[in-house]
Amino acid sequence: MLACSFLITLGSFAVLPYVSVLLHQRLGLGLGTVGAVLAVASLVQFSGGVVGAALARRIGLRATMLVALAVRTAGFAAFVPGLGSPAVAVGALFLVSCGAALYLPANKAYLVEGAKESERPKLLSASGSAFNAGIALGPPAAAPFVLTSPGVLFAGVAVLFAAVGLGHALLPPVTGPAVDPAAEGTSRTGREHTGRGHTGRGHTGREALPFVVTVLSVYVFMFFQHYLALYAVPRTSASFYGAVLMGYACLLVVAQPPLSEWIAGLAYRTAIRLGFGAMAAGMALIAAGGHPGIGAGAVLLCLGEIVLFLKNDLEALARSSAPPATVFGRQRLAAGIGAFASGVAGGQLYGVAEDMDLVPGFWLAVSLQSLVLPVLLMRVARRRGLSRETPDGRL
Repeated sequence: MLACSFLITLGSFAVLPYVSVLLHQRLGLGLGTVGAVLAVASLVQFSGGVVGAALARRIGLRATMLVALAVRTAGFAAFVPGLGSPAVAVGALFLVSCGAALYLPANKAYLVEGAKESERPKLLSASGSAFNAGIALGPPAAAPFVLTSPGVLFAGVAVLFAAVGLGHALLPPVTGPAVDPAAEGTSRTGREHTGRGHTGRGHTGREALPFVVTVLSVYVFMFFQHYLALYAVPRTSASFYGAVLMGYACLLVVAQPPLSEWIAGLAYRTAIRLGFGAMAAGMALIAAGGHPGIGAGAVLLCLGEIVLFLKNDLEALARSSAPPATVFGRQRLAAGIGAFASGVAGGQLYGVAEDMDLVPGFWLAVSLQSLVLPVLLMRVARRRGLSRETPDGRL
């Protein structure tokens, strides 16, 4: 599973970062159209996780992954004729996005299905490292072929995904019993829900808190993901920007597994403060500009991502009696909402900052949001009685 996770992102990121180049330079679509296509495709990829979770409950985790990989294989194969047709290329992109939406909740659920709660941090962090290793190596591996032999590149990625699908066919099916998400009283770990926080509105609210924190986490993080290139390349160089992205992915691969148990042991309130604090400091350093500021800011944002993204998944699992695939589908939906909101708000905010020749102020504004938004969220949680910590450090 971990090897396939690496190959999946290796193949995906050999292609997807260059789709904007394909659509704009080769097929002649306007930048506004390209931006709209990519925004909708991203929303489908994230929010469609709910559909992937529902499919997993109906046909099983392994079968869902096989369907998803078949869809993605067809999508990458369709890019080959899409090199001469904008409509086919856009359709291929949406096939790839739909396949990712179906695959990721089932993938994470398969890893943690039947595992002890104490084993989940290591499993999820190892999976994240495998995915990020592929993200780091995919773009440079594909760079020599993007402009000279794109058809060979797309065909090769389609063959890679077909091989990964065959590998998934060899996986043993999950034999654990399914649990009705509407079931009351007992979680998947067999613990009884007791106290006000686990019944009625409190139970729903406690499950909702990791969802909302995930929305805010991805909302803040995607400013960095979407707009660093516009800011960094003119002030440094394209090669430095590429080095920052590769270093970022490599740091995730190396740092996440050894930090997983520490993150799992953090009180949720502490993890929220640490994660958003690191993101706020990172955005402020990026505002300073230059190689040191951008490089150090990326390191701090990487720390914030490691803490928040893993902790939110672990909390969502611990608070819900639903099957893991359903939980991860909801988390993907939360990520989609955050990414979409960030794209809409960020474009307007960056445009205003650029028009006023105050682009560093854009990053300072994002840094301020990173500090203010979680504080407001925790105040709302306290008023609704959802922020009382249990003995194991959960809110």
